[in-house]
Amino acid sequence: MALTLTPYGAAGTVTGSNFMIETDKAKVLVDCGMEQGADFCEKAMYEKFPYDPSAVDALVLTHAHLDHVGRIPKLVKEGFRGKLYMTEPTKDLAELILQDSVGILFEDAKHLGVDPLFTQDDVDATLPLIETIPYHEEKEIAPGMTAYLRDTGHILGSASVRLTDTADSSSLALTGDIGNSPSPLLPDFEPVSDADAVLMESVYGNRLHPDEKGRVEHLRDTLKAAIDRGGNILIPAFSIERTQLMLYELSNFFEDGSLPKIPVYLDSPLAINVTRVYEKWGANYFKQAAEKEMKQEGSLFEFPFLTKTLSRDESKEIANDHRQKIIIAGAGMSHGGRIGIWEEKYLPDTKTSLIIVGYQAPGSPGRRMVEGDKKVTIRHRDVDVRAHVEILEGWSGHADRDGLLRFAEGCLKGGRVKTIFVAIGEPSAERFLAQRIHDYLGGHAVVPEAQESWSITKGEEARKA
Repeated sequence: MALTLTPYGAAGTVTGSNFMIETDKAKVLVDCGMEQGADFCEKAMYEKFPYDPSAVDALVLTHAHLDHVGRIPKLVKEGFRGKLYMTEPTKDLAELILQDSVGILFEDAKHLGVDPLFTQDDVDATLPLIETIPYHEEKEIAPGMTAYLRDTGHILGSASVRLTDTADSSSLALTGDIGNSPSPLLPDFEPVSDADAVLMESVYGNRLHPDEKGRVEHLRDTLKAAIDRGGNILIPAFSIERTQLMLYELSNFFEDGSLPKIPVYLDSPLAINVTRVYEKWGANYFKQAAEKEMKQEGSLFEFPFLTKTLSRDESKEIANDHRQKIIIAGAGMSHGGRIGIWEEKYLPDTKTSLIIVGYQAPGSPGRRMVEGDKKVTIRHRDVDVRAHVEILEGWSGHADRDGLLRFAEGCLKGGRVKTIFVAIGEPSAERFLAQRIHDYLGGHAVVPEAQESWSITKGEEARKA
C-alpha cells in the first residue's frame, strides 16, 4: 500500500495545521494546531476531530507555534495515547505554549458559554507522551514507519519531517513552516530532496520581503520615527522567535547609538520564559555566528533598561511609568494576551505607534488594523485606532515567494521528488506558488483541498486516492 496523505487543516488556510499520513499498518499525524483568525474560537476549534484519535499511532510536531500544537491536549482528551515526537527545543517550547493556553481558553470558553477546549488535566496527560528526536536521525515512530527531521530555520527547533514506509521505501516530507532565511539567529532552511513528495507551506507564496539589511534598516528607521513622534510604541509580537529577534535588534540599536535609550518592557510571561529556552539551547541550535556572539556576550537579549514583567502586578505598574516607552507583548495578532491591555489604553492616542512584525490571519484584530480599520474589537471591547500603524513584513518568520521557490528548487534537485503539495497558506498564495513551481522549476505542484486524500508511491507522481 502506498502512503496516503489527508489534510485535516491548513489546506486553503494558514493556521490549524493537521495532516494524516497512513499506510496499511500505521496512522501518523503531523501537527495538531489551532485555527486562528475571525471567529476561530466559535468554529472549528470546538468540533470533534474528523477521525478517531484513539486509532492514531503517533504524532510528529514540526514546531511549537500554537497553530501547530494548540489542539494536542484535545486530541489526548478524545483518546489519543500514542507518542508525541519533536526536537528538544520544541518540547520545551510546546510545554510553555500549552500551559499558557489553559487560562486563555478558560476565559474564551466562559465568554462563549461552552466547556473549555481542554483543561490543565489534559495538558498534564499530554506532556508524558513526548519523546524527542534530534535532527538527521532516522527513528521508527509507528509500525513500519520512520521519521527523519531537518532544520527549517523558522523558529528554534523547527523541523520538516520525512516519513518513510519501510515496506516499500515510499516517503513523504512535510515542512511545517519554512524560515525567512537568512536569520540573525538560526541556520538556513534545509530542503528535502530524498522523498517522493513534499508538502510545503506557502504563507508568503505570492509576496516578497525586504532583504536582511533592508529589514533591519526599516525597523531602525520606523522605531526612530516613532520615538520622534513622542508617543508610546506597541509591538504585538509572537512570543517565540519574533520577540527574541526584536530584543536582539533593539539591543544592537541602543548599543551602537542608532536609537536614544528609552525604557523597554517585555510584558509577557510566556515570551520571558521562551527567551530563557532560547538561551538554554542557543549553543546547540543557533547559527555559528550567533553562537559565537552569545558566548562572548553571555546573552543576546538583555540590555540595562529592559524590564521583564512576569506578574500581573508588575504588568500593571507599566501604566504608572509616564515616560515614553516601548512595550513588547503578545499575542502577535492582537487576539489575546497582555498587548490588548495596552492597545485598549494607547491606540486612541494619535502619538502612539503600533508596529506589526508578523503575519496577521484574516479576521484577526491585527489584520483588520493592517487593512486600515479605525475601530477594532480587542478584549471584547470596541477600540478606536488613531495610532500610527506600521507594518514590517520583512520580520515575518516565514520565507517569502523567492525563498519558497529556492526551497522547492532544492527539493527537486536529484529527481526523486515527483510531487510538491502546496498548503499552509491562503488560497491565492497557494495557487500562485504552485504555478511558479510549475512554470519556473518544471515541478508537478498540487494544491490539495481539506480532507482530500492523495496516494504517494515511490517513483511516481502523487494521485488522488
